[in-house]
Amino acid sequence: MHKHAVERLNALFPTLNVKAADASLLSEDERGSVRGIASMTRIDAAFIDALPNLEIIASFGVGYDHVDAKHAGSKGVMVTNTPDVLTEEVADTAIGLLINAVRELPKAEAWLRAGKWASAGNYPLTRGTLRARSVGIFGMGRIGLAIARRVEAFGLPVSYHNRRKVDGLGYAYHDTLVGLAKSVDTLISVAPGGASTEKAVNAEVLAALGPTGVFVNIGRGTTVDEAALAKALSDGTIMAAGLDVFEKEPNVPDDLMQAPNASLLPHVGSASLHTRQAMADLVVDNLVSWFDEGKPLTAVPETVHVKNGKA
Repeated sequence: MHKHAVERLNALFPTLNVKAADASLLSEDERGSVRGIASMTRIDAAFIDALPNLEIIASFGVGYDHVDAKHAGSKGVMVTNTPDVLTEEVADTAIGLLINAVRELPKAEAWLRAGKWASAGNYPLTRGTLRARSVGIFGMGRIGLAIARRVEAFGLPVSYHNRRKVDGLGYAYHDTLVGLAKSVDTLISVAPGGASTEKAVNAEVLAALGPTGVFVNIGRGTTVDEAALAKALSDGTIMAAGLDVFEKEPNVPDDLMQAPNASLLPHVGSASLHTRQAMADLVVDNLVSWFDEGKPLTAVPETVHVKNGKA
């Protein structure tokens, strides 16, 4: 857990610090005393069930697929996350990855640092450019909308695919991901994790994107068939990719590591001091609001029905 959150929690509440969400690490009395959890790790049904007086799980991060929110909701346990405060930072990172993938900026910097500008001449002209591109966004939530605004500022058209069409949104909507990929040459994934999106970006989607295609993932690694992506990069099915997330972090498949047309980041989408402290504050503020006011600030959809006796 973020140091700032821990400091605030220790000042506001009696706390128990455990290295994992494992009930065996707590005594029976300790398990009975826990009313709230602040976490940035997996919280499963067994751990929820082991804490008879648990009221709320405040999760660090906008994605919360590591928390069994559906089970928590069925047990009357609130779950919160930290949306909004990281939206702009993550959207910035997505655009950075897109530019890196298209214009090869990390490779150009490496060329300069290796002395090749002086010894071998100018860095080769890039095949890729943002000019005349069309962008599809997979997952038009808060972050997707923030990315779309930035893409529009580049003068590029935006389309999207969601589980459902967003009312009042003027961007072109596609009811299938393959349909979206066919209509654009740049696909940015902001989709959440979970069974419904697992390996949604597969060989068929990548083939639909085409040989000038660029794929950017700032959402969850589990939404991508990484073997299919590596193959698509290797055989020219798509031109390039920019990835901040991976299926089994921190382990990145070797075939992606070796791909010269992939720009890779170690899940740093929201990783600035400013934004991570704001996320830490929201974790704590959710707990404070729940126990003081009887309601959370940012409940996840699966638990919006959960009520506190003070509410």
